[in-house]
Amino acid sequence: MQEKNESETQPRTESHDQPVPEKYATFMRTGWGDRELDLPAHPVTPWAAARRARLAELFPGERLVVPSGGFKVRANDTDYRFRSDTAHTHLTGNQTSDAVLVIEGGEATLYARPRASRETDEFFRDRRYGELWAGRRPSLGEISDSLGIATRHIDDLPGVLEGTAKTRVLRGVDAQVDKLVGSDPARDDDFARVLSELRLVKDEWEVGELQQACDITTLGFEDSVREWDRVLQFGERWIEGTFFRRARAMGNDIGYDSIVGGGRHATTLHWIDNSGPITPGELVLLDMGAEASSLYTADVTRTIPVDGRWTGIQRELYQVVLEAQQAGIDAIRPGVHFKDPHHAAMDVIVHALESMKLLPCSAEEALAPDSRVYARWTLHSTSHMLGMDVHDCAVAAPGTYAEGTLAEGMVLTVEPGLYFQEDDLLVPEELRGVGIRIEDDIVVTASGSRNLSEALPRDPDAIEEWMAALRG
Repeated sequence: MQEKNESETQPRTESHDQPVPEKYATFMRTGWGDRELDLPAHPVTPWAAARRARLAELFPGERLVVPSGGFKVRANDTDYRFRSDTAHTHLTGNQTSDAVLVIEGGEATLYARPRASRETDEFFRDRRYGELWAGRRPSLGEISDSLGIATRHIDDLPGVLEGTAKTRVLRGVDAQVDKLVGSDPARDDDFARVLSELRLVKDEWEVGELQQACDITTLGFEDSVREWDRVLQFGERWIEGTFFRRARAMGNDIGYDSIVGGGRHATTLHWIDNSGPITPGELVLLDMGAEASSLYTADVTRTIPVDGRWTGIQRELYQVVLEAQQAGIDAIRPGVHFKDPHHAAMDVIVHALESMKLLPCSAEEALAPDSRVYARWTLHSTSHMLGMDVHDCAVAAPGTYAEGTLAEGMVLTVEPGLYFQEDDLLVPEELRGVGIRIEDDIVVTASGSRNLSEALPRDPDAIEEWMAALRG
């Protein structure tokens, strides 16, 4: 595959960089050997090809454009670590920046930005793409061989998109690509919907990747408890850092910002500051998930006693949430409504709230759609789809997702919770500031379901034994 000469490209430099005299630049462009990156064939290749074929069948005679995205600035001249767009990687396996998948006439081509030739200054001066600054990008040939897809240089893309073919673009991913094709909101929104719905049912390879993400996540939870003396010393931050280390060592990253809620922080659903103490006598809610190298992520929550032993009221509340979660898991099987696990879990919790005399009405009245007063203490839905995005398939049509039915191969969370805010005057004082959530990742099977994160204990006695064993 012939690489394109990029001599006209100006390298991305900064104001504090040293000047580059022509003698230095000329010297840097000479005397380099040739070497290839060792990129093995990607295991997703046959699966991705089948996904592209299915997508092309849904839009015959149209051109389909799916970018990977580019770098995003974090502060001044520093970028966030690049993470490719989910739909793009789902269809290709590619995780390099500035690439664009084009499917036309049933044929797929990946337009990519390869490493610069040594005839340019980019490789030794450019802070974002330069090999000596950011590492060696693969060549077009290396990408093609690894992913099993035809490749062309990204500079060829504008000419290709100038044609008259009906074109659909996944918008909001790459501003430059958005500019190349006139917007048709109805068509493009429909395209985004279809791309999302293609991920609703996971294939065998995807389920395996999600299992790997859950296995890494289990190890990260175990690491955190092993370092409990440090946790007590440094607080929530120590758990966050410990889990991140495992996610980076064995996967790509964390799948989302870890939630480490000690004490009252557990009642804030997305507490990601993780700046508080871990206090003996309290509970700590850990909502953490590792993202595998393939970008599939786990999403697991455990609530555990800081002392390693439950108090009476902690165990009682935890048992309510555990029974609710199990009811939700038991409701999962092909053909049931997506919301059935939620309804099953809420039925358990609401009747428990009634027994605790917290409801302003009967359980049946509280469960009515025009009431839902119980949600003061449950706050969120019990389930969401899981995959490459932690909240996967987000723009799927309601009829195929939130208002649809479950099918074999779908993966969803089951995560009921009870949250009593510290200033809630409608609950007894001993409950205020207590938050409990239990979450597992469940794949729908032909006969029911399988818990991908079952390696982490949920039973309260098992949690005590698990913490004691890890702490030695």
